[in-house]
Amino acid sequence: MLNETIQLANGIEIPKLGLGTWLLDDEQTAQAVRDAVSIGYRHIDTAQAYMNEAGVGEGIRSCGVAREELFITTKVAAEIKNYDAVMQSIDESLAKMGLDYIDLLIIHSPQPWKEFRQESRYFEENKEVWKAMEDAYKAGKVKAIGLSNFLQDDVENILANCEIKPMVNQILAHVSNTPSELIEFCQKNEILVEAYSPIAHGAILDHTEVKELADQYGVSVAQLCLRYDIQLGLVVIPKTANPDHMRINADLHFVISEADMESLKNVERIQNYGEHSFFPVFSGK
Repeated sequence: MLNETIQLANGIEIPKLGLGTWLLDDEQTAQAVRDAVSIGYRHIDTAQAYMNEAGVGEGIRSCGVAREELFITTKVAAEIKNYDAVMQSIDESLAKMGLDYIDLLIIHSPQPWKEFRQESRYFEENKEVWKAMEDAYKAGKVKAIGLSNFLQDDVENILANCEIKPMVNQILAHVSNTPSELIEFCQKNEILVEAYSPIAHGAILDHTEVKELADQYGVSVAQLCLRYDIQLGLVVIPKTANPDHMRINADLHFVISEADMESLKNVERIQNYGEHSFFPVFSGK
């Protein structure tokens, strides 16, 4: 799995499996990057909001693999909604990571987190953010540009007003919460869907029905959930700092049958993400 890639609309190859770094500090992130790269990972996902871009940079410099072999994603903070501030944030991200370019730059959310999925849609502001990202792309600061947490009409707003089409939409997508219509819309428009929290931030691990199916395949619930997203045509970026979990997450050399895929698509939706339910993306909005 670690050698498998998907081609973005502009021809750039993105590894199907990446390492998420949400909730890790700089020191943890640097070590996680080193561990992941030693195992074979080449795709690392961070964000300005994670406050660990410096750790990603340290991990890159000390991992023993050439920068060109790695695929690095970061995200423009959800609260930054004007051209100049976006351009400044891109330069700051490059400086923090010590990089000459970013492989994939994403708008973290269509709205600031405090207004996530509320009435104000920020359509005009997001057009301005996208213009800045297009200019950074043209300048060679980023190799690909995309979105995150954008609903269909949010994506349509960009498609109707862009010079360069979004190449990615990174969304919450996992067993028990699969936004099939949004995924289908993105894929029809040559927008790759990436799944963050593909293991439901751990909330799916004790699900009886999913665990029984994982046992039938002789795999863990985490492996089953990752393979499910992969078979939907998604890129997955599970977050972990545990090297053993990194290895297990990468061992996906099995195939879920069509019948079992249908069963997993219809698993009852998780309503409670436990201690993480207060985060906007898990709030049920």
